[in-house]
Amino acid sequence: MRIVVLGAGGARKTEASIVRAARSLGHDCRLVNVVGWSRYAGPWSGPIARYLTEAFEPDLLIFTRHAIELGEPVIRRLVQRRRAAFWYFDLELREKVLQLGQLVRTMYVTYFGQVEACRAAGIEQVQFLPQGVDPGRDMPAATAPQQYRCDASFVGSGQSSYRYDVLRAVAAVSQLQIRGPGWQDAPSDLPIAGGPVHGKRLAQVIRGAAISLGASSYPGQDTERFSASNRMWTILGCGGFYLGRYVSGIESFAADGRHCAWYRSPAEAAELTRHYLDHPAERERIANAGRAHALAHHSYADRLGLLLAGKGYPLPTIL
Repeated sequence: MRIVVLGAGGARKTEASIVRAARSLGHDCRLVNVVGWSRYAGPWSGPIARYLTEAFEPDLLIFTRHAIELGEPVIRRLVQRRRAAFWYFDLELREKVLQLGQLVRTMYVTYFGQVEACRAAGIEQVQFLPQGVDPGRDMPAATAPQQYRCDASFVGSGQSSYRYDVLRAVAAVSQLQIRGPGWQDAPSDLPIAGGPVHGKRLAQVIRGAAISLGASSYPGQDTERFSASNRMWTILGCGGFYLGRYVSGIESFAADGRHCAWYRSPAEAAELTRHYLDHPAERERIANAGRAHALAHHSYADRLGLLLAGKGYPLPTIL
């Protein structure tokens, strides 16, 4: 099969993971960098992207949210008489997102709660397809610099104060390091260790921490069924021990005490942090099993295989 991915360029972007997955499955795949062409070619970006796409003679188009910048006429022309799907990875269903879904008509969302909202907006086919591990990017670091060595680490944005309670609870029982964008105005009692980390540095941060923490950015995430953040897949892929927030149905992705650990409150996060710091052999066993499980069942190749078959992620019966 010949596949074109239309979205953002860059080695760290999800589009690059999709391209690698497609090629690993034996398909010919081209990435059309809509963001780059929009930035440098202005009004010519739409015709250029259309030419690059049609010249490849694809059987399938995979759009990400940035493709809306091509404009409605170009998108309509591209999806005529050609199979297409829009794969959406973010939390907010903005107007442009729904507009792209309506144009493409087939949409895959990474947050289960968005399925019904997208269907209500008139998008013909909507299915749940979470993100996953990219074996070509999410790999354990061989070593970690001394400054990254700590009991627990959290990497994420600092704009949400909802995270503060669980971060404070874990910091009270361990040496916690917090990194990411937007922490400049954080309260002084939060142990901010640095700014954004990506790629090799992120893998080193995960390697240096005994526990890699997950924390929701807003309350609604804690009630979202089957909500698996991309942070979890990155940590598992990089061989880290993941301690994340439990949500209903999360066992569909990873088992508590076997592949990772789940907490239900800041107090339980602190309790589990103490437990796993005191049991390094158990922690290492779970981290190793978590990585093996993610690579075997939750890679982007696994996800893309479902998309190519016209299927969403298989979930248990919802009661």
